[in-house]
Amino acid sequence: MRLNIGMAQMYPKLGDVRANLERHLAYVDQASAEQVDVLVFPELSLTGYQVQDLVPEVAIRASADDDVFRALLEASKRLDIVVGFVQEDSRNRFHIASAYLAGGETLHIHHKLYLPTYGMFDEGRYFAPGERVTAFNTRYGRVGLLICEDFWHVSPAYLLWLDGADVLIFHSASPSRGLDRGDRLGGSRWVELVNQAYGSMFTNYVIHCNRVGYEDGKNFWGGSSIVDPNGEFVTHGRYFEEALITASIDLNELHRTRSRLPLLRDERTPLVMRELTRIINKMESER
Repeated sequence: MRLNIGMAQMYPKLGDVRANLERHLAYVDQASAEQVDVLVFPELSLTGYQVQDLVPEVAIRASADDDVFRALLEASKRLDIVVGFVQEDSRNRFHIASAYLAGGETLHIHHKLYLPTYGMFDEGRYFAPGERVTAFNTRYGRVGLLICEDFWHVSPAYLLWLDGADVLIFHSASPSRGLDRGDRLGGSRWVELVNQAYGSMFTNYVIHCNRVGYEDGKNFWGGSSIVDPNGEFVTHGRYFEEALITASIDLNELHRTRSRLPLLRDERTPLVMRELTRIINKMESER
């Protein structure tokens, strides 16, 4: 099966949910015209990243009772959508969230697990962390979602792999942070290496959509990409430019790669569980 992927490498307007919703719907129109099956937006695509004290004002409820979310559900009748937003839950906690919408329904919502509070980041001050990481079924197979800092920690991607995800969808608001030894951005180089590592280690497809633009002195680099189960780039977007990036992936490549490299078959999950229990017990005893 071939699957047409779109990545909306956009520049959200900070704090303006209505304007950003219109941009989302315009990207849906463009992607639909290009016969995209799954359209992925960046982290916090409905709000912009540096929302801080605006969090209660830009948060939405992830239900059809919310007119913004309802518009996105309606758009998902045309193609599957992964969107980033601030979610307010029933107890009035706020989460950095991503939702997979398809056929007018919400198939899955993921809350960001790791909220960075180092360097230029201060997410833990404004948001509650997620508590679960699970894969879910779509008409195209089983999928896992992660948000930015989540995929800098190997455990969430590993758990999604074990839970049956063959396609990992990551989205981010990743800012530029210096150059490496050559002419590449240091932050982008690290993320790209991680994406390639996950593709090859987990023999999965890895779809990563990153935003562009400026906010409060931060410059977001874009460079959205797809990595195949061999760790090779299928496509790689330009840095710093808004664009709809599209590519076709062949899900049969999962079979071919795993026949040659049966890492999933040979993974010893019970051993991992035993050793994690031992390590946790040791840590507890040393407190």
